[in-house]
Amino acid sequence: MSGKIANKNGWTFLIILLAGLVLGGFVGYLCRDISWLSWLNYGQSFGLSSPVVLDLGIIVITFGLVITINIASIIGIILSIIIFKLL
Repeated sequence: MSGKIANKNGWTFLIILLAGLVLGGFVGYLCRDISWLSWLNYGQSFGLSSPVVLDLGIIVITFGLVITINIASIIGIILSIIIFKLL
């Protein structure tokens, strides 16, 4: 890692990366009905198909996680890395 990036806060990188992922996913979702931009919403979902339930008698905890990655999310991640390097 270069010295410039090593001095930056890891939490800042994580927040910028997550913002790029979320904004990219949102842009892909908005473009799903536009015929010439619908390819931005092409992607894959993975995770737990059905939630895992832990019943402890007095409390019930449900675990579930599904991650959806699309082309716009990948573009958002790449742009967020470029923005982080420019900071």
